[in-house]
Amino acid sequence: MRTEFTAAAVHRPRPRPHADRVLVCLSYCGGGTAPFRRWATTLPDNVELALICYPGREARFATPFARDWVALRDDVVRAIRGLADRPYILFGHSMGSWMAFETTTQLERLGVTPPSALVVSGGVAPHRRRESGGHVPRSDDSDDALVRWMREFGQMTAVVANEPELVKLAVELLRADLAVSESYRFVEGSRVSVPLRVLYGAEDSEPFDRVEEHWRSLADGEFEAVELPGGHFYTPEVWSGLPQWCVLPVPRAVR
Repeated sequence: MRTEFTAAAVHRPRPRPHADRVLVCLSYCGGGTAPFRRWATTLPDNVELALICYPGREARFATPFARDWVALRDDVVRAIRGLADRPYILFGHSMGSWMAFETTTQLERLGVTPPSALVVSGGVAPHRRRESGGHVPRSDDSDDALVRWMREFGQMTAVVANEPELVKLAVELLRADLAVSESYRFVEGSRVSVPLRVLYGAEDSEPFDRVEEHWRSLADGEFEAVELPGGHFYTPEVWSGLPQWCVLPVPRAVR
């Protein structure tokens, strides 16, 4: 039985309490903290990795899934407030890119220390996401359709695919996150003032120059867009090297 909704859990694969900075990561739809954990071994010693665990998975399996987008965003904001005693970089991939953007705008509205930089990956700009040509399943799709999509998209490992109970859990998780994502409504005029870096795969669903243009319109500060090899999850080599793009300073853009 799932317990009452609680504050977001923060997982630190390799605690570094004396590190100068913290890299905070937000996962994609249907994901957890596992895809980011190995990054702790590649980050410089002065950077600590902190992974936000959304409700309903991993250490928070007994916690109910978020009801909607605002509930999940507020859950993440509560977690970030507990990390803001040191400079931090906020990273989000796919759905996590929109969540990272929305979390940053909410922190700025609340007067809480925002990230020193925002890095978004594998996501079209939030105000253009409904126009994206990429196929995204819906929360009311059949179990078979969601399993097929996860397999085709590389979100279901062979280990999970061969265990019916794990497949059932993966479908439940993806469906819940899709429902949250579908409830997201971009607030017109939302922008971030912190440095913004956009990472996007050359073989992902949208043309890179369009992704760059749309994200640039949401940035009031430094901005950089970087096209990387591969599709939505890049290549394994690129994925393992993403932390370097998170800790590098965002260059001042020439507008």
